[in-house]
Amino acid sequence: MADAIIPSTCVECATHCGSLVTVRDGTVVDIAPNPKHPFSQGAFCIKGIRGLKDGTYQESRPLHPLKRTGARGEGKFARISWDEALDYAAENFARVRAEYGPPSLCGAVSNANQSRGVFLCLMLRSFGSPNWMINQDLCTGCRAVSDRATGLGIHFGEDIRNAACALVVGRNPSAADPAQWLALKELKKRGGRIVALDPARTPVCELADVWLRPRPGTDAAIAMAMIHWLIEQGCYDKDFVQTWTVGFDKLAARAANYTPARAAELTGVPADDIIAAARHYADGPAVLVAGHGIDAFSAGVQTARAFHCLVAVSGNLDRKGGNRRNKKPNGFRGTLEILHDPAFRLPLEIEKQTLGADKYPLWAGPEGWQTACHNPTVIEAMLTGKPYPVRAMYVSGVNIAVTYPDTQRTVAALKALDFLCVVTSTMTPTALLADLVLPKTTGLEEDEVMLQPAGPCLDYMQAAIPPRGEARDDFWIARALIDRMAERQSITRDLMPWRTKREYIAYTLKESGIPLETLAAQGFATFPYRLGNFDRKIELYSEKLAKLGLDPLPDHVPPTRERIAQPDGFPLVLLTGAREKSYHHSRFREMAWARKVSPDPVLQMNPDTARAEGVATDDWVALETPSGQGTCRLRIKVTDDVLPGVVRTGMGWWLPEATDDPLRGATTININAAMGYAGPYDPMSGSADTRGLMCRIKRIAA
Repeated sequence: MADAIIPSTCVECATHCGSLVTVRDGTVVDIAPNPKHPFSQGAFCIKGIRGLKDGTYQESRPLHPLKRTGARGEGKFARISWDEALDYAAENFARVRAEYGPPSLCGAVSNANQSRGVFLCLMLRSFGSPNWMINQDLCTGCRAVSDRATGLGIHFGEDIRNAACALVVGRNPSAADPAQWLALKELKKRGGRIVALDPARTPVCELADVWLRPRPGTDAAIAMAMIHWLIEQGCYDKDFVQTWTVGFDKLAARAANYTPARAAELTGVPADDIIAAARHYADGPAVLVAGHGIDAFSAGVQTARAFHCLVAVSGNLDRKGGNRRNKKPNGFRGTLEILHDPAFRLPLEIEKQTLGADKYPLWAGPEGWQTACHNPTVIEAMLTGKPYPVRAMYVSGVNIAVTYPDTQRTVAALKALDFLCVVTSTMTPTALLADLVLPKTTGLEEDEVMLQPAGPCLDYMQAAIPPRGEARDDFWIARALIDRMAERQSITRDLMPWRTKREYIAYTLKESGIPLETLAAQGFATFPYRLGNFDRKIELYSEKLAKLGLDPLPDHVPPTRERIAQPDGFPLVLLTGAREKSYHHSRFREMAWARKVSPDPVLQMNPDTARAEGVATDDWVALETPSGQGTCRLRIKVTDDVLPGVVRTGMGWWLPEATDDPLRGATTININAAMGYAGPYDPMSGSADTRGLMCRIKRIAA
């Protein structure tokens, strides 16, 4: 039988590169890039080539429902049928709902940018609960809240291929986004300019014409100084500012406080370099490429707003070679549109009960970005019952025991629940804490239609093989649980009107004019669009923020370590979130090829700092922060990629092979075990500081 080559989309990270999946005798034998994809254009990475296939066929993958038989966290489970599993889950959710009320049920998922987040949310809403958690308060969330508050609509709209200059801020595309990295290298080859802003040396810094290396957490001062320079030199887009923005004079007055000289004092970056960066950006067309590096701070939204206002006043919004506003086919219904559609929502008085909505309305509740909860508030409710109890949780496709800061407190909260159901394709530390584990499909076994703003196009992740074992997709599981809860008269209203996932996909495409057959044949579908399409003015000064008592203008907010007194004995500044090509957050740690490339969590340290601390490459240290409950074991790598006094590491580490540890290393080798999650919080997104924290290290035995 001839091989079948199926065009699809890789969703192993947020990039969503086009893929070609080769199937032989019912088995996937190869995954390769699709050079015809309008966004990725043949870019791909090892996670798509190896991670998806190996994750689908790994021996340790759960392929049947599993019910806990030992103590919670002991890792002892027995196989049960789907009927038993669904009844067991529904009985527990119904019991908790009856005893504590619908909001006592909560969900957790990575995000709602894919449909699994929508299905989880609509399932919880059907149960009558507005509570569900996403990981994006730690990554992407500050940029997204800023984007909404400012009105840009540019998330994932970077038109690098037509730009003359790229301003790359807190982003490592070589590891995080192969399509962006390919486009940046092409920009450089054709004579374009790259300005990189990052305290750590990454490959894009090596490629850059200007590398700005600020002290961690001070990026906003540079953005404000660039705005100041553009205005002072008359290099801003006067026509665009007059026609399509509000609050320019107020922004100009705020930016006047940030001369390049003052920004140099605040950031440690020479004033001449800031001016050079502004000059390259002003020559345009210029595109902002912003990443996680400006998210993970309690002032992340203000930092993002400074750069977003720079995009607006420079006129690089929705122009060729700038930051394109998100385009979609007329009539296509994306995930966020469904979440915010009144047809799929709970009454307003219930949505206002969303945990965190009272303090962070731009993040949580009816006006929030994805309407999700404030995660630390949920954990508090799980442990203390305040402001009201959370007693049962449904977790899908996310490993919160590893990815949330203050691992010990998160684990304690999960153990305190009356019932925990985890839907997964890997037995993660979170799954090992569950009462019930349900096997989910992988990206080779299910269909998904997604908007790709960077294309712009629609992407199609196409099932290449049937689900292995008894794995089921998120729609099937959510639909089945709603039905079981309805039998027990334990739903408020069925808010998932579709009976199959194919019906849901047809609903999203119904008015778009794009047939599913086109997507299946190519793995994508392009659509016509035009630039310069504005339906509202850009808010350089936000009236909504002003009404909420928040700063309506962007500003530099000094990092927490500078504005709040720190305990003595913590001399180093910690940067987290360093990307590795082998991993995506906590994923792929169980795969031999990934561990061969990167076997241990590494702590990068400048040679001067290493000498002062008395450590060398390959030494092991225990890292501690003032707010953490524990420490994290890390292996030293001495390099001048980081500044003196700064140390840098990644996140998401756990050890699948550590079977003698019920949490598989989540509290020993995971940087989140050394960090707190108790604030201070960003006043707009509720995000906590997970970068720029003070820390100390102690040499330990390997």
